Amino acid sequence: MRREEITREHRTAEELTVALGKRGHIVTSWDELPQVTMDETGIETTSYRIGLPNNDRAPTVFKVYFPPDCRVEAHTHSCDYSEIILEGSQRVSGKWLHKGDIRVGLANKGYGPLIAGPEGALVLVIFADGNWPAISIGAGDGSTIDASQLLEQFSAAKGP
Repeated sequence: MRREEITREHRTAEELTVALGKRGHIVTSWDELPQVTMDETGIETTSYRIGLPNNDRAPTVFKVYFPPDCRVEAHTHSCDYSEIILEGSQRVSGKWLHKGDIRVGLANKGYGPLIAGPEGALVLVIFADGNWPAISIGAGDGSTIDASQLLEQFSAAKGP
């Protein structure tokens, strides 16, 4: 299969599953995956699963852009994760992170708030499995993380 056939025609979970079953691998790019822009904050995110798109146990990778000075309230996740700062800067729980910094977090251990630097922040977040939706904690009401909006686009049943 040519790259164009895989990336442009196989966007649903079912189509990706078929393509993976035939070849054992696919090739795509961030630009060819669905993107969600969060209404409240302007955060832009794209995601894919490592392996079959409908496997809730598969690691899940997000590329996330936080606009300048964007604030995300304290929260946690139900699985382990790692965040890599690709561009810009981000303050997490009072500590500034910059390009190349890696943050590793354990499930059910809270952190935050996250505040993007004046240039914004582009990060790669790798979750150990499909239990990535944020769980708000602390004084924040969680309104900066609209998990329902993300789940609508990136749930395992929907893919990719």
